Amino acid sequence: MRDTREDRGGGAQGKGTVVMVDVYAPTLRLSRAFQEAGHPVVRVQSTPGVPPVYQGSFDTSEFADNIVHTGDLDATLRAVAAHRPTAVLTGGELGVEFADRLSSTLGLAGNGTRLSAARRHKHLQIETIKASGLPGTAQHLAESAEDAARWHAARGGRAVVKPVRSAGNDHVTFSGTPEETAAAYDKIMAATNIFDVRNEGVVVQEHLDGTEFVVNTVSCEGRHRVTDVWRYMKISANGVTDRISAAVSVHPGRAERNRLVEYAFEVLDALEVHYGPAHLEIMLTPDGPRLVEAGIRLCGADAAYFARLAAGESQIERTVDAYLRPERFVASVGDAHRVERHVAMAYLTSPVSGTLAAYPLLPQVEALESFHNVHIAVSPGGELPETVDDTSEPMMIGLAHTSESVLERDLNTVHYLDGAGFYVLKDPGGPA
Repeated sequence: MRDTREDRGGGAQGKGTVVMVDVYAPTLRLSRAFQEAGHPVVRVQSTPGVPPVYQGSFDTSEFADNIVHTGDLDATLRAVAAHRPTAVLTGGELGVEFADRLSSTLGLAGNGTRLSAARRHKHLQIETIKASGLPGTAQHLAESAEDAARWHAARGGRAVVKPVRSAGNDHVTFSGTPEETAAAYDKIMAATNIFDVRNEGVVVQEHLDGTEFVVNTVSCEGRHRVTDVWRYMKISANGVTDRISAAVSVHPGRAERNRLVEYAFEVLDALEVHYGPAHLEIMLTPDGPRLVEAGIRLCGADAAYFARLAAGESQIERTVDAYLRPERFVASVGDAHRVERHVAMAYLTSPVSGTLAAYPLLPQVEALESFHNVHIAVSPGGELPETVDDTSEPMMIGLAHTSESVLERDLNTVHYLDGAGFYVLKDPGGPA
């Protein structure tokens, strides 16, 4: 199905068209950056329907064309090729493999298809980097709940159980016993993921001890540039172990940053990432860095905005350069990184569920010295879920300050305030 908007122009007019696969609200900032550079953007939707996680107020009217893939690859290729695209890239996790297929078939710069599956399938991804000589997590692709439990029992300790394909910490379970691992396997295999796709498999991994970091990068012609690095803070809440409660910027000069970036670049090489953004989650263990998983796409949660706030650059403009101005990307790939502010993104965790009446303590957060902004996912009057993953977070608080100590104090204050008293629910028996 096509929804062509001739008045927006296409590849035949003006600057070359950029095709983005599965761009939804979380990555509109990248689409708009291409448009601001003078390049029309054509959106390709790789699934006939919009995944539930993206449904809502998403509007496709800003795109030069909206092409919905309904299973006929040749038809979709003809529709895309008609725009004579300059570049094809993914707009999110769901479109990684399809974007590889389109760009490769059309002979455009990209990452090829040889390791497309490894760039999405969590078990294959770790096995691929280990085969290249990099250290990686011990893991097992389970064939049944009993098989998963046996592997956990033989391994001992704690385990992490996750779908082989998904995002947003969907159905990621930390299990302390083989019985919990078996139960997690059954739950995952009975569920659809956040993209409304039935889970196709389960990987059981060793639980890594250490501090988890995010390394966001952009690649061009096989050259890699790190744009931002973040340290996760974690809590245990609502039955979830290692719930991510904040991401804190890690600037140059920190010894751990150099180790993380070096390892991240080796992972990108092992996965044959030559072009575009990547989002790597890496655990710094006593034995060194270990990949948790890599998404070969833009980091979500509007991290690019906060990366610019912290260091004056982000994946957004570097990705535009990688595809449209590769000579500029390569010329500046080794430029020194700046330190402009210390930044944190605090992800609040609701311990209650019901119809939200108010956030009574939010004014105290807004009065903090480093308070920068707030993104509210659930407004008063809406249905507030108990927070168990990224998709059920009620709010994100952005903090930024030139003083690291001020940032740290205010972030601790946010965590202090976040709790049962932060949320007031409507009385079910009270007035409507």
